[in-house]
Amino acid sequence: MEKIASFKVDHLRLKPGVFVSRKDKYGDTVLTTFDLRYKEPNREPVLDQPALHTIEHLCATFLRSHNDWSGKTVYFGPMGCRTGFYAIFEGDYKSTDIIPLLLEMYGWIENFEGEIPGATPEECGNWREQNIDMAKLECRRYAAILRKPAGENLEYPSNMT
Repeated sequence: MEKIASFKVDHLRLKPGVFVSRKDKYGDTVLTTFDLRYKEPNREPVLDQPALHTIEHLCATFLRSHNDWSGKTVYFGPMGCRTGFYAIFEGDYKSTDIIPLLLEMYGWIENFEGEIPGATPEECGNWREQNIDMAKLECRRYAAILRKPAGENLEYPSNMT
C-alpha cells in the first residue's frame, strides 16, 4: 500500500501550527483537511486525554454552530498520537484562511462556562473523562502560536515526499 500523506511529514522537524494536510476533490467540491498541531511530536508530552476529549467536544460544538462555518464543517477530531486535531472544511483553503476562525473558537473556549456539550451518558461513550481547565490551558497555549504564525507554523517541513 502507498504511504498516506500524514506519514510523509517529518515529525522530527514538525512544530506546532496549522497546516494544510491534504485537499480532496469530489466533483466540483474541494475538501481541505487541516492539521491543527498543538504539540511538537516526539519532544513534548502529548495532550492529556481528558483535556483532548473536552477540546474535541467544545471545538466540534463551536464549529457546527458557527454562523459562517457550520455548513462548511465536515469533521473535527483528535489525532491518534494526541499531538493535535484534524479539521476538515468544504472549500479550497490555505492555513491563513482559518486562523481568524480558530482564534474566535479558542476565545469562545477561554470564556466557556457551564456543562460541557455532549458530556452526558446518553450523548457520549466516555462522558466522565473531561477536563475543562486543562482544555482551556492547552487552547490558550495553541492560540498564542496562531497569533504570531511563522513559516514553520504554516507549512510542513520541506522534505515531504
